[in-house]
Amino acid sequence: MKLKRTQLINIAIILLLALYFFTPIGFHAKVYLNRLISHNPVPVAERTQKVLEDYDFKLVDTKGNRVNLIDYKGQVVFINFWATWCPPCVAEMPDLQLLYNAYGEKVAFLFIARDKEERVSNFLVKKNYDLPVYFESGFTPKPLYSAALPTTFIIDKEGNIVVAETGSADWNAESVRNLLDGLLK
Repeated sequence: MKLKRTQLINIAIILLLALYFFTPIGFHAKVYLNRLISHNPVPVAERTQKVLEDYDFKLVDTKGNRVNLIDYKGQVVFINFWATWCPPCVAEMPDLQLLYNAYGEKVAFLFIARDKEERVSNFLVKKNYDLPVYFESGFTPKPLYSAALPTTFIIDKEGNIVVAETGSADWNAESVRNLLDGLLK
């Protein structure tokens, strides 16, 4: 029995989809595609910005030290919720590392992993990332809650949420750096 050309094409498409969705090759392809389609994050319009009034957000770092978002009140804060199993999260990590390298001394960065601690530690070592990673140990304040990953917030010194971005983005873009520079003045 000879297969027709359309049947061969259909089989090839099914095989490619199976590779994409059900193998590690697919995960890496998703990361690559997310890097290609990353966009510049857009600040929230001033009239629709929410104010973070409840800074009580308990976290634990990778060494077991407890911290609270209250400790960073009055500072510019960059919060990123992510996981190692999330292709868009993994896709934006190189840009986040570059941004952290440039602003880590001036901005409070909180990379909050929604993942198992061992997986996160292995991921950071394997990728050679040096980011301040935390895990939630209490309730997330309502304005910062999102079921989607990655989700990133930038909070100004007055507690205004000036960026609330869901999905991967180009966090090392000039527009983000200009925004942070303006917030730090």
